[in-house]
Amino acid sequence: MEGNNKTLGEFIIENQKEFKYSSGELSRLFNSIKLAAKVVSHKVNKAGLVDIVGGVGEKNVQGEDQQKLDVYANQVFIETIINRQIVCGITSEENDDFITVQGGDNGNNNKYILLMDPLDGSSNIDVNVSVGTIFSVYRRISPVGTPVILEDFLQPGINQVAAGYVIYGTSTMLVYTTGHGVNGFTLNPAIGSFYLSHPKIKFPVDGSIYSVNEGNYVRFPQGVKDYIKYCQQEEGDRPYTSRYIGSLVSDMHRNMLKGGIYMYPTSTKSRSGKLRLLYECNPMAFITEQAGGKASDGVTRIMEIEPTSLHERVPFYSGSINMVEKVEEFISKAQFSKY
Repeated sequence: MEGNNKTLGEFIIENQKEFKYSSGELSRLFNSIKLAAKVVSHKVNKAGLVDIVGGVGEKNVQGEDQQKLDVYANQVFIETIINRQIVCGITSEENDDFITVQGGDNGNNNKYILLMDPLDGSSNIDVNVSVGTIFSVYRRISPVGTPVILEDFLQPGINQVAAGYVIYGTSTMLVYTTGHGVNGFTLNPAIGSFYLSHPKIKFPVDGSIYSVNEGNYVRFPQGVKDYIKYCQQEEGDRPYTSRYIGSLVSDMHRNMLKGGIYMYPTSTKSRSGKLRLLYECNPMAFITEQAGGKASDGVTRIMEIEPTSLHERVPFYSGSINMVEKVEEFISKAQFSKY
């Protein structure tokens, strides 16, 4: 694709003016993220050759079994970002509480906070399926010079100043937005640089792929069941194709490039949904909207939801705008028919 001679660093410098408040922090933060991503990518590519696959025998704050790579990726990203003294606070899927960054020149003087899922889809690593990292950046709301507080992290997605993901697959890609479109960069492992490979990514307005764990079909709300049946019916030039990897990053990345919808509804098993609002849904929603798609909880725009806790879960529907609006229509009809 065009633009593949431009590095991530060059691209950020050229577009620095688009980052409203920055005086170099964006470039420094992305340098840290891309460094950590390269370290994790190297370790992911060695999985099976070194003792890095499998569980650690413990559960994270979500009650989920921790994988060795979860712990490793979490440590790499946290240490890399703290060592660069760029943010004043970090929240991770793997940590119960937020981390206050201080030391050096005093991390309390930094303006930004980072929220992340260090290794999304890690249960797939044992079977050599793509995994990823998701991150989200906000400007703090507490006074600079003071320690970060919970309210700094409990901001709606519309306040994000940057968001992105790294996908570790057949190639390693970093995709991000600062509110001025979405661009993707592919790692050249021979020289360790990310090059612009997917400029100005756009969701097709419509798509043919629906991504959902149909094994939970009987537990889904009626509106979601009705939408899945709609996708399965052959009428004219429609049917749709079911594609589900089980890694949010991988499924969303494919659907953004090819056109489709990703769904993780509520269920009788997960009554609030399973995906976390702050560091999974909000960053993916920001990317989706900047790529011309739509993201909602079935009723409300994801990025307008007011968070109430660090690890809050919500249902998530994201992708090509026509497909998301169609599932919202089915959900609305099913809810209306109850009354």
